[in-house]
Amino acid sequence: MEFLKSAVASAVSRGPAFGYSFGDRVDLDDSIWALHNGTKKDDGSKCSIFAFDVNANKSRLPLAKNALRKWRTLRHPGVVRVLDTLETDTNIYVATERVVPLGWHVKRGALNTETIKWGLYTISTTMRFVNEDASSIHGNLRVSSVYTTESGEWKLAGFEVLSSLKEEDPAIYTYGGLLPDSTRYAAPEIGRGGWDGLKNQAIHVTDSWNMGTLIYEIFNGYFSTADQLSQTKSIPAPMTTPYKRLTQTNPKMRLPISHFLEQGKRSNGFFDTPLIRCSEFIENMGVKDDREREEFLQNLEDTKDQFPEEFFKAKVLPELLKSVEYGGGGPKVFSVVLMIAEKLSEDEWESTITPCVVRLFSSPDRAIRVFLLDNLPRMIEHLPKRTVSDHIFPQLVTGFSDVAPIVREQTVKSILIIIDKLSDRQINGDLLKYLAKTQNDEQPGIRTNTTICLGKIAKNLGQHTRAKVLAAAFTRSLRDPFVHARNAALMALAATAECFDETDCATKCLPAICVGLIDKEKIIRIQAQKTMDVFLARVKTLTANMPDTALPPVDSNGVPTSAAAAAAAPRMGTPQSDASWAGWAISSFTKKLGTVAGEIQTPTPGAPTPAEETLSPPQAISRPGSSIQRPPAPTPEKSKLMIDDDDDLDAWGDMDDTPKPPPPPPQPEEEEDVINSFANKSKPSLPKGLGKKPAAAVAAKKPVVRKTVKKAVKVEDDAWGNDNWDVDWK
Repeated sequence: MEFLKSAVASAVSRGPAFGYSFGDRVDLDDSIWALHNGTKKDDGSKCSIFAFDVNANKSRLPLAKNALRKWRTLRHPGVVRVLDTLETDTNIYVATERVVPLGWHVKRGALNTETIKWGLYTISTTMRFVNEDASSIHGNLRVSSVYTTESGEWKLAGFEVLSSLKEEDPAIYTYGGLLPDSTRYAAPEIGRGGWDGLKNQAIHVTDSWNMGTLIYEIFNGYFSTADQLSQTKSIPAPMTTPYKRLTQTNPKMRLPISHFLEQGKRSNGFFDTPLIRCSEFIENMGVKDDREREEFLQNLEDTKDQFPEEFFKAKVLPELLKSVEYGGGGPKVFSVVLMIAEKLSEDEWESTITPCVVRLFSSPDRAIRVFLLDNLPRMIEHLPKRTVSDHIFPQLVTGFSDVAPIVREQTVKSILIIIDKLSDRQINGDLLKYLAKTQNDEQPGIRTNTTICLGKIAKNLGQHTRAKVLAAAFTRSLRDPFVHARNAALMALAATAECFDETDCATKCLPAICVGLIDKEKIIRIQAQKTMDVFLARVKTLTANMPDTALPPVDSNGVPTSAAAAAAAPRMGTPQSDASWAGWAISSFTKKLGTVAGEIQTPTPGAPTPAEETLSPPQAISRPGSSIQRPPAPTPEKSKLMIDDDDDLDAWGDMDDTPKPPPPPPQPEEEEDVINSFANKSKPSLPKGLGKKPAAAVAAKKPVVRKTVKKAVKVEDDAWGNDNWDVDWK
């Protein structure tokens, strides 16, 4: 074997350039050719190479030259396709599509009846073309002249004595006896009168006889004498009578192959099978109407188990993909594509199906888009992560803004399938922007599914993004008028409770959940109670290890035990017990709003002076219908969120979009009324030192009272959770 390879390679190197490389040799019976597996040098594609050694077979050189000439000119789908040829003084090479000898399958008994019928139908169609359209005699029709392609189709070769009756000197009359084992396969009239005897016979007689021998060998194995051909035990019953007419010893009674073909194609004939109908339809799919295409696809799904796997992969699949992309096949055709693709390897999937899926996601056809989204679970495992993030996701997100609700809804659902193949920046950036819009969609089902989606992808969100987005999204859904949206929010909160710290649990989540306890719908009340229990347990767990108090330790006299604690203590009387201190703070706040709360701040440039504050009426601090605008002081945590590149939180807005009513204006104190009444009355002057203080002095002291009231109002407002999230959701 190695010696033969070296000899072939050496012969090629000495001759003209041949663009194909030789591989392993394939055994052939009854052939003048040596068959090799090969590859094309340019692109590495597979091929087969038929090689003829001139020096080793000089007597049969006319057969090889006749085959080469006929192979170059004969074009038919049922003929082995020629890629290139090379003829030198020492060798003849014919490069063809990759094929396997049919004899391999016959020897192993690997052919089922349906596949054999399909193959015989193809060979019969090709032979009808040879006999009638080309007016030629093949003369060498046998198992060794038939090959199978990668798609499982049977193709015809063996053109050593192919002759046209229009030629002056047909090769079959002169060289027919040079064929290997020609005596065993020769028709009876050739045995009696030689190959020249065919001149007085119909053009089909020898090929019809060989068609009969081909059928016998496929079903029963090789024969040694013509007497064995009368045994039809393994040949299908519907084919028995036509077979007997093909093997008639009287050439005038012999059935032409074209008639054999017509009998098989009749209704309920031996060639009227689902596999043959499928093959015929695939060949002409581009000219079929929608009704015929739908009927074909339905039959294909029902009979898919009867067809060879190679036929689906190499023959049906490429035609269906063309129909989907260019022939308007639509979702129905693509469903069959996915059915066939289940049997493909990963390499075959990536080279065949993945490019088509990427192109289809950019299609404007909504039916195709919805079908792709519905069937993503069947495809996602075969799609590389980079393909999804770079090519599919940018096209998929356009569905969030589609005018058709079904497209928006299916797009939201698809996120759960592709989330693991997206980058962190895509998840925490673009994706959250689109989900923020769909949570405010006009369709309640889309809002509900968005909430469910957020709950399920919570683990994929960034650490700094997760808590704020989930709290804002779920608490918004708790106010949704659609009952299932509220229920989904409660369930999502329960499922993502671990994402919230103790502060969020107590100040954001629990207050929002409490509203559900008195919901008009029972299912909401029940789910709210379950979610409440989850968060109470969560808070209990988070606070289990917290210290009993944050106050500094004191001695028996209420004095801090450390200098640092003493320096940090406020300049006021330290209460003797926690209860008395708390009671004092509450009673002081309720009795006198003028008590100083917080720390005195240094006036900033542009701020009103104490005199201006004194001269302003109390309503200047808080008037009905207005609210004090204060820029929020960002906490360190929020500042960190704002500079995080992976977070895009502003689109989620405030937890509570409902505007809060302004606090009622504080009532003027009795002391202020007395001062104002004296200011409006004229009094006689008193001796120096005993008169009323000038208005400037009063104005100088007044800001302390007004400053205190303003600070007290601020503490009360902040205590109700105004987080300064007043961002427009839209």
